[in-house]
Amino acid sequence: MRMRRSHDDRILLGVCGGLAEYFDVSPFLVRLLFIILPISFIAYLIMGILLPD
Repeated sequence: MRMRRSHDDRILLGVCGGLAEYFDVSPFLVRLLFIILPISFIAYLIMGILLPD
């Protein structure tokens, strides 16, 4: 299974939903980590550009 952005569980770009599907965890936990970690906003934007739909 390839890592990709989610079409079903999407709020902005679908990156957190895609990571949650890939690692088989709750999208809420992934979003919470992206909110807590300060560098994650930059990582989110980069992954939003690089990951396929």
